[in-house]
Amino acid sequence: MNMHQSLIAGVIFDLDGTLMSSELDFTLIKAQLGCPTELDLLSFIAQLPSPYMREEAMNIVHQHELIDAQHATLLPGVAQAIRQLKEQAIPMAIVTRNYNRAAALKLKNNPLPIQTVLTRSDAPAKPDPSALNAIATLWGIDQQHILYVGDYLYDIQAAHNANMRACLYAPSETPTYASQADYILKHFSELPELINQLSETQHQSLTSQSIV
Repeated sequence: MNMHQSLIAGVIFDLDGTLMSSELDFTLIKAQLGCPTELDLLSFIAQLPSPYMREEAMNIVHQHELIDAQHATLLPGVAQAIRQLKEQAIPMAIVTRNYNRAAALKLKNNPLPIQTVLTRSDAPAKPDPSALNAIATLWGIDQQHILYVGDYLYDIQAAHNANMRACLYAPSETPTYASQADYILKHFSELPELINQLSETQHQSLTSQSIV
């Protein structure tokens, strides 16, 4: 096992607000659908009383997501950090609450060397850990050696629900729930260094154990 594999052997990313910009106005979408502001939008739609209502509501959400996808751009430092991780041969994947067409459009307009992308069209939405667990199985990597990077509470919860470590990307203000994350990232350029530091710390601890 080489040094980089000793602790973080794979990284999974959120998409919106983490790798790419998003201008989705959830307050507006909730208002259009009559969803109370404190409720999760997808949970609200799921409990609507008829299939027709659920489909109509989801169509409205899809329209917003596709418009947002057309304007999305990579966030600062993302391309370089992903390239560094790729050079280190660290497996990478994306898990997003977005739906498949919107996510595909964002990645078509802003290509990244990440092949594995799971959306809410593929698995239950975060904080459900199903998509994260599926990727760990695909990679054959123990969950505790995978880092999940996202910008919201659901990302932290999904990571911990999957027994992975949670890295919160918080470039501006630090939210109250940041304390629940294992690591906090202020700028994307810090990510490769964080992974290297964790791997070196683990390597040193393994070395010291073998000496004893």
